[in-house]
Amino acid sequence: MNSTPLPRPLILGSTSRYRRELLERLRLPFETARPEVDETPRLGEAPAELARRLALAKAQAVAERFPSALVIGSDQVADLDGQPIGKPGNHERAVTQLRAMSGRSVVFQTALAVVCLETGFVAQDLAPVRVRFRELGDDEIQAYLRAEQPYDCAGSAKSEGLGIALLEAIDSDDPTALIGLPLIRTARMLREAGLNALLPRALSASEGAA
Repeated sequence: MNSTPLPRPLILGSTSRYRRELLERLRLPFETARPEVDETPRLGEAPAELARRLALAKAQAVAERFPSALVIGSDQVADLDGQPIGKPGNHERAVTQLRAMSGRSVVFQTALAVVCLETGFVAQDLAPVRVRFRELGDDEIQAYLRAEQPYDCAGSAKSEGLGIALLEAIDSDDPTALIGLPLIRTARMLREAGLNALLPRALSASEGAA
């Protein structure tokens, strides 16, 4: 009889459908929870540090509510010459962002954190993705925005959709990082915490809290 203890429940500290769909690829049972975190950048904060701070803050905020669970937090900030570019939120700001990135290289800083308060486990990493945008005409920008409406994507870049046509090149060692969750790093951190995606035995968060 196998007496190996069941792994801890897994929670994605995000309500992003992009991150949820990515994590589903690992075929692990998980739940989602909204992290209540102020995402305002600090004065002079570099994009990479902003992403790292927010990813950890999101994981910790959810872990406070589910201390026995493994909690994943992630954040993405686009870095244009050291200036952070976040989610546009509306059409006008998306146009401004894409005009600024036209013909330029942008680094999408995708940060990841995994936290379990009960065991004291904390892991963090950063998955930078360098993206080269084509020279974009306003008609192309407008057509793209009408088709995808990527107003909840950092830098207005939805590379898993029509946004791929905006680009000349992508350079990354963790291919899903640009979409919002670096799965190579996620799988590694979960293994370090005791949850192997290839050998899963997981509880739901409600079972873990019982």
